[in-house]
Amino acid sequence: MAAPKKKISTPKPQAPTNKTKSPKKAKLISSKLSYKGKVFSVFTDKVLEPSGNINVRDVIRHNGSVVILAVDESKNPKNPDIIFERQYRHAAGQFLIELPAGRVEPGESTLGAAKREMIEETGYRAKRWTLLTKYFASPGFLGESMQIYLARDIREGVSQPEADENIEVFRLPLSEALALVAANKIHDGKTLIGLMLYDAGRRSGRL
Repeated sequence: MAAPKKKISTPKPQAPTNKTKSPKKAKLISSKLSYKGKVFSVFTDKVLEPSGNINVRDVIRHNGSVVILAVDESKNPKNPDIIFERQYRHAAGQFLIELPAGRVEPGESTLGAAKREMIEETGYRAKRWTLLTKYFASPGFLGESMQIYLARDIREGVSQPEADENIEVFRLPLSEALALVAANKIHDGKTLIGLMLYDAGRRSGRL
């Protein structure tokens, strides 16, 4: 008669005993204005790091920007049109497909800035506004925050672009815009984030 097989017990994994400490903030020692421009300023900051090291960091300070994802759901709610812009960006050295966007003026609310920028750049107005997210594009050296607003119930109007803005405004169904993203034909960060958040929100039923 064969001997009964012994049960092999698998040891349970133990929880780590050392808890990860929360990182500490760096301490600002001094800050000097190195450059002041029309849109942003550059400060040279001396900071004391939590490690005890003293570092010098150049930081671009900006009043913040807004991004507008304007949608027209009146014709096809399952595949609504999105309002886009195409313009030449000198820093990038190429034409980019983008969502309308612009900076927040001193003392201006972000929602007020979004409404103003959409009128100025596209001529469109919207009745319903929803904040999708706030993010920092490149927080290693850029202090600019960007807030993306979803604009609904839109209607056309006359645009009022600034003298240095040469903007082509056009519409694309959401499916075509996502196809451009998949084909690596949209390279603007705020536009990629806005489209992905909107598409995810629609799929989950939140939007």
